[in-house]
Amino acid sequence: MSLTPPIKVGKLQAALHDKAKRAPSYRFYALYDKVWRDDVLRHAWERCRANDGAPGVDRQSFEQIERAGLETWLGELSRQLREKRYRPDAVRRVMIPKADGKQRPLGIPTIKDRVVQMAAAIVLEPIFEADLPHEQFGYRPERRAHDAVTYIKLNSQTARPPHTAVPVNHGYCGRFFHSQHPDRLRSWLRPFLL
Repeated sequence: MSLTPPIKVGKLQAALHDKAKRAPSYRFYALYDKVWRDDVLRHAWERCRANDGAPGVDRQSFEQIERAGLETWLGELSRQLREKRYRPDAVRRVMIPKADGKQRPLGIPTIKDRVVQMAAAIVLEPIFEADLPHEQFGYRPERRAHDAVTYIKLNSQTARPPHTAVPVNHGYCGRFFHSQHPDRLRSWLRPFLL
């Protein structure tokens, strides 16, 4: 889920992305102070709230936090981060059913931990995003595995010099190859195979 960031957060992200793009070897040494900014934590809260989800080990829900006072909760979280007193909680483990009848474990962090993780992602994502080639689709905002398949399909229909490398997420394609649609994937990749 990607909500439009507030203006100041968007400017921060744009500045970090621009610096990372212009100076790829630059090292960002002072980013921790960006994570506890009120606007970054507020946006992180909004993104986590939009995702909803079950409570973690503390059993605290979004509604309970809002009823008790969101501003106070965010202020205390910011203070914990600023004073380096923040410590992540244990992750609640639940088993969820799979299509084949088996179960797989799922870890559910507390809402506080989700908000801190999201705040860190809001600050770090533009820096890492600047280094990634356009052709990479895994774990990027506004991109899905289906977009990667569409990209491969469209580019397989255009003229390419022989032996042109096409970046592919091997983990995803490995699962794709061995489970659902091996014949379709082979037909799409045939022009690229030696």
